[in-house]
Amino acid sequence: MSHSFHRQLVFTIKDRCRVCFTCVRECPVKAIKIINGQAEVLNERCIGCGNCVRVCSQGAKIPLRSVDAVNALLKSNSKIAACIAPSFPAEFEDIADHTILVGMIRKLGFDYVTEVSFGADIVAGEYEKMIKQRDYEGDISSDCPAIVYFIRHYHPDMVPYLAPIASPMVAMTRVMKKMHGEELKVVFIGPCFAKKAETTEVDEVLTFRELRDMFDMFNIRPDCTDSSDFDPPHSGKGAIFPISHGLYFTANNHEIIPEERVIIAEGRVNYKEAITEFEEGYIRKKHLMLLCCEGCIMGPGTSPGGKRFARSNAIGKYVSRKLQHLDKKAWEVNIEEYSQLDLTQSFTPEDRRLSTPGHEDVFKALNSMGKFSSQDHLNCGACGYDTCIDHAGAIVMGLAETEMCLPYAIEKLHDSINNLNVSNEKLARAKAALKQSEKLAHMGQLSAGIAHELNNPLGVITMYSNILMDEAPEGDGVRDDLKLIVEQAERCKKIVSGLLNFARKNQVSLAETDVVKFMQHSLNSIVKPENIHFSFESAIADPIAMVDIDQMMQVLTNLEKNAIEAMPKGGSLRASVEGDSSDITFIVKDTGSGIEKENMDKLFTPFFTTKEMGKGTGLGLALIYGIVKMHKGKIHVDSNANPSLGPTGTTFRITVPRGK
Repeated sequence: MSHSFHRQLVFTIKDRCRVCFTCVRECPVKAIKIINGQAEVLNERCIGCGNCVRVCSQGAKIPLRSVDAVNALLKSNSKIAACIAPSFPAEFEDIADHTILVGMIRKLGFDYVTEVSFGADIVAGEYEKMIKQRDYEGDISSDCPAIVYFIRHYHPDMVPYLAPIASPMVAMTRVMKKMHGEELKVVFIGPCFAKKAETTEVDEVLTFRELRDMFDMFNIRPDCTDSSDFDPPHSGKGAIFPISHGLYFTANNHEIIPEERVIIAEGRVNYKEAITEFEEGYIRKKHLMLLCCEGCIMGPGTSPGGKRFARSNAIGKYVSRKLQHLDKKAWEVNIEEYSQLDLTQSFTPEDRRLSTPGHEDVFKALNSMGKFSSQDHLNCGACGYDTCIDHAGAIVMGLAETEMCLPYAIEKLHDSINNLNVSNEKLARAKAALKQSEKLAHMGQLSAGIAHELNNPLGVITMYSNILMDEAPEGDGVRDDLKLIVEQAERCKKIVSGLLNFARKNQVSLAETDVVKFMQHSLNSIVKPENIHFSFESAIADPIAMVDIDQMMQVLTNLEKNAIEAMPKGGSLRASVEGDSSDITFIVKDTGSGIEKENMDKLFTPFFTTKEMGKGTGLGLALIYGIVKMHKGKIHVDSNANPSLGPTGTTFRITVPRGK
């Protein structure tokens, strides 16, 4: 018989896949392709080990379901045998008496219920004969279909070393058809869904979980079932087959197989290492007893949550009771008879290895994940691959995505958050600037109207108060009063002039200016108190820009005077110029008292001032704002007035286009 039957064993429910890559990590052959963050099982690469189903906490991976096919078979007119795997005591610990379980299976409609462990008995005899041969060259057990698929697809040169012996399931199928005729239909019930694709000799395969589903479907319960024993032939030590070292104990029936001739490896890491070392010649002339799972008792078709050693203990108890009541003579007669059957199995290599990607392509894939040197290779395994190079190779082969790299994804997330914060900050500033512009536009219209209406009466007051003051004799008290009127009228005139300056728009006269010398000149135009240290810095290669000299000088001197007034006890004032190819930035920084947080939004509002009555009009910063906007520039203020939060002080940054 040839071992060449293959079918889709695992399917993905995409809505449940949650981008955890656990299935990739657990798949021994990386038969998982990630598409848009979702894991899809590649049937042509799958070996049916079931690890992806076992570890998927979301239930996104589901095995091929055979319940409907078995129900259809049971409704037919055919005679049907249920052959149950020897690991059943580990699964059905909740059913204390195995005869009740047999009765429940019969209730489903099976004509015969028998143990596959008898098939294990006769297969073990074949292994015993083979291992005892003097010219034994070493081989690999072929009872686990997932192991067979792994060797056929990924170590095809090792196919000749697969033991040409049928699995216990196939052997028991041949026994049952010998007893009851070739027309007999056989349903295997066990812990493994790789069995569903092992051979066409078995008509259908149910997992233990599917058997439980059928019991629920037809409301078959232990307390409502009559006991019934297995149909012959009855098994012996083969019942211990599903536990660790089970095949060795079964095959070593006469205890003449030296332990050093056998290497036992179980689990997705161990069996791969054993096969690799066998292929490389380190452990030749050994018999490799391999299982994809940690014993069949932990197969993916068993109920989740089972404890390995408790299940092993359940098998041990069952085997102990079984051997106590075994009719050894009848067993030996059956062994003698059915060992004459054809128990061979042949295998063909089917190479499904992917070609190794080139170093240059792998290097590019690594670079795409921000890995430019070996120090960047964390090999954390979060992507599901053992190393960063393995992951990069999978990307090149179209099996993986760069986003699977957790450090890379976290770094991208941090960058996105930082960019988002910057964008939010810019948006907040733009919204604040727009709000301020709208507010100042209305204030400008109002200011222009007020200034226009006040100019004429102020002119009359100024003119006649000056005439009266000139006519009043020296020493007359009235003259002092008139002088005060003249001074206050002049003050009102300046306020009106400031209102007009604030209200005007697009009235700039741009001229080519050396902004470095211009900034220095502004510092020389103000009175410098002795208790304040002045400094100037330039960080600009090309100092030439287009500005309105008079208005921009007004901006800088106003800021510098404000900085001096904010440092009555002394401090430092630093002026600087920065720029690039498109913009010029004037910076005025002081170590003064700072601006209270609640006043920051009011800075550029006309008539708002924190100075004492008569010391300020509240139009200076409003005028600065208007001039900067007329230059199509922007103004930014940083300030701290709370010493507990760090050094106090204020920094004004005026940025305007070069305009060249």
